[in-house]
Amino acid sequence: MEHRSNPVLDADWPDPDVIRVGGDYWMIASSFNRAPGLPVLRSSNLVDWEHVTNALPALVPLEHYALPRRGSGVWAPSIREHDGTFYIVYPDPDHGIFVIDAPHPAGPWSAPRLLLAGHGLIDPCPLWDDEGRAHLVHGWARSRAGIKNRLSLLEVTPDLTAPLSASEVLIDGAEIPGMLTLEGPKAYVHDGWYWIYAPAGGVADGYQVVFRSRDLRGPYEHRVALEQDDTPVNGPHQGALVDDEQGCWWFVHFQDRDVFGRVTHVQPVRFDAEGWPHMGEPVDATRGRPVALVPEVGAVGGSGPATGYTEPRRSDDFTSRELAPRWHWQANPRADRWRTGDGRLDLAFAPSPRADLRQLGDVLGQQLPGQPSSWEVELHLPAAPPRRDAAPERAGIVVLGLSYAWAGLVRDGDGITLVHGTMPQDAADETIHRARLFTADPTAEASIRLHLTCDQAGRIALGASPGRTTPAGRPAGAAPPQWLLTGWQSTKGRWIGAEVGLFAAAGSMVDHVLDDRRASFGPVTVHCEGSDI
Repeated sequence: MEHRSNPVLDADWPDPDVIRVGGDYWMIASSFNRAPGLPVLRSSNLVDWEHVTNALPALVPLEHYALPRRGSGVWAPSIREHDGTFYIVYPDPDHGIFVIDAPHPAGPWSAPRLLLAGHGLIDPCPLWDDEGRAHLVHGWARSRAGIKNRLSLLEVTPDLTAPLSASEVLIDGAEIPGMLTLEGPKAYVHDGWYWIYAPAGGVADGYQVVFRSRDLRGPYEHRVALEQDDTPVNGPHQGALVDDEQGCWWFVHFQDRDVFGRVTHVQPVRFDAEGWPHMGEPVDATRGRPVALVPEVGAVGGSGPATGYTEPRRSDDFTSRELAPRWHWQANPRADRWRTGDGRLDLAFAPSPRADLRQLGDVLGQQLPGQPSSWEVELHLPAAPPRRDAAPERAGIVVLGLSYAWAGLVRDGDGITLVHGTMPQDAADETIHRARLFTADPTAEASIRLHLTCDQAGRIALGASPGRTTPAGRPAGAAPPQWLLTGWQSTKGRWIGAEVGLFAAAGSMVDHVLDDRRASFGPVTVHCEGSDI
């Protein structure tokens, strides 16, 4: 039998939570400022995942998230089922804890409702006891609340619509020698015990702790169950305990890979005679370390042996009238800013007076794969009537993080030009390099094929080749890319990895949607480690 290598999802799926429904596993993840948010993925074997939907079409409050609120939005969520209803409980550290519900993990999901208002409330997880009473365990973000390293508990209504008690400290990490940044709790009840699985020590350097008590309110005893040891898997950070139909148990967690974000691993779990879980491969009598290969993948969900790495589909031919779930914006989307179908994506030139793509909500992106990848997309600027304002318009492909680099076309008073630009992390202004003048006529049309590659270290190359058609509409011959930028080191974003995005922006406050000025992008083709995805 072949085994699947960890990570099973080598891209940015932060803070995963997983449940099993029959023979299917459903995973959700943090989405932060991205919209739509709360991605929902399905698998039959815990290693091959399909991105089915996004449970949150837009972040609330709507007007607040009309701008990219980087580092805010949806933090670590949880998904649970109770009495036939599925619930996602998610925190917004600047507003409080929200709940959405659905009859099935694939949706449709309700509009979000605020369960508990407050600043710095994070990582909530509901738990229903044997008497049907519901409780919520959560953590704290010091950046908003001024406290951290503790887990708290409150009672809520069984339908998760209102709190029934104040939040009280359940476990204080400061009272446990050596424990720092205790967070991310996931609560379970089985075998007569209340269990809380929670990471400590920080995202990049932490470890998994398991707590248990006969009483939900404690006191709790604990063990470190999973740590990096001498493996390359740093963290390992928060995740979910889930069983399969054969009675085997698994722990799904993330590892921080910097520019590639928080990638997903699966660990086997066994329970000893005293009921304590043992994760991964043993380090000693209690602790485990992450495994490089997921064992007996074919037994999980009964799907047969797995053979190599797969990703949820990234390429897009833009034939659908709706965007595929894999795409997201940097802020709440406006329906009048985009349209798709007929093999192309049209993006309106969004106002961008500061010319900083980190502040542009209308960047349509995907997570950067954790394995070497290449991207191709056709960009077309249609012919345009003369304009009253002289503000430049630009469109292209970008790798976006705390810094960014992009390549594309600029239309201004000098005509249409192929350019690339870079923005260092701490800079306020872009550096623009003009590669080639297409035409001195700013009203003409222009087509270009854009190329982007990323290596195993996150170094980026940007290039261009002739478009598929000439201005006269005749097919263009294939040509190798002209590389405009090579060896540029991408950087992560705020709590997320870097992203590959498409954009169209105008350097003024004029809203060009009114006269329907748009840039068109042809099919996006993505190759990852030799596979079309």
